[in-house]
Amino acid sequence: TDFDSKKKRKVAEIYQALNSDPIDVAALRRMAISEGGLLTDEIRCQVWPKLLSVNTDDLPPLPAGKELREDNKDYQQVLLDVRRSLRRFPPGMPDDQREGLQEELIDIILHVLKRNPQLHYYQGYHDIVVTFLLVVGDRLATALVEKLSTHHLRDFMDPTMDNTKHILNYLMPIIDQVNPEVHDFMQSAEVGTIFALSWLITWFGHVLSDFRHVVRLYDFFLACHPLMPIYFAAVIVLYREQEVLDCECDMASVHHLLSQIPQDLPYETLISRAGDLFVQFPPSLLAREAAQQQAERTAASTFKDFELASVQQRPDTVLRQRFRERLRGEERTKSILTKPRTNRFVKLAVMGLTVALGAAALAVVKSALEWAPKFELQIFP
Repeated sequence: TDFDSKKKRKVAEIYQALNSDPIDVAALRRMAISEGGLLTDEIRCQVWPKLLSVNTDDLPPLPAGKELREDNKDYQQVLLDVRRSLRRFPPGMPDDQREGLQEELIDIILHVLKRNPQLHYYQGYHDIVVTFLLVVGDRLATALVEKLSTHHLRDFMDPTMDNTKHILNYLMPIIDQVNPEVHDFMQSAEVGTIFALSWLITWFGHVLSDFRHVVRLYDFFLACHPLMPIYFAAVIVLYREQEVLDCECDMASVHHLLSQIPQDLPYETLISRAGDLFVQFPPSLLAREAAQQQAERTAASTFKDFELASVQQRPDTVLRQRFRERLRGEERTKSILTKPRTNRFVKLAVMGLTVALGAAALAVVKSALEWAPKFELQIFP
């Protein structure tokens, strides 16, 4: 069939990139992003290390579990989380095999934390580690997870949630660029972004029940900028536009709706769309708005408004209005120039033009480090 021949062709291209000298990492990134991702776990074992530039020839041996566990401050919490992670293992896996893997999972986590005392364990971290363990086995998983923890996941492993919250602050500006109506509805409902927290910090591993979808997203995220998961979160919300707008406009209803993630999402279309949005609205463009959201929420910057507003009406309405007016003022001039084109792009993206995304993705990858400047130093040591 056509699909099979396409798949065969892709496998051949992946191996060609792996065997070229030097290895063609840019091509591997494109393969990981484009339709179907890396196709098999056998290929992932070879490509994931390249995407994270981990040298597989010289993996350190794993230390014995006992010495890791004895005086580890995180051991009890990790143990609890791993015990609860039953549903992350393939259904039908024999108990003893699963229990063996859970022991390996604990060891990998404690090993990475011990070697990197600057990293702090968070609940949900084990959801990422188990994905690597199931795909590549314990030794390679340890090396990949350590690299990932000091790069892509670095922000989630700070002692406080500040940087994680900062990343969540990108969600609403992305939604606003594409669909101001959904954005304004969510602002009115005051739903915030906490519904997307578990998506972000587990790379959706915790919320998707089909393992195939999880590893497909990992192919995508490993090949892209560390902020890509937040673009993917935005795309899921935008995809559910009608459900959101039909919802009662209050925090509890909208939060409940959004935190229940549908399992039958059109993943390839959404991946393509997230890539396109990243190219159109790169983090550098959104950084100012994300920072502004942060500033608007701090007590000092809002106190004056509360004083003024309490006389007239509910203060939060004034605040929201003021925030929107300022943004809209800045955006209006820009939007006159870009809106029609934006809509066309978005329609194209929805049609899933992953071929175009291939080139775009490359651009994304090359400019992968354009973070909001004040975070650059912390994130990429």
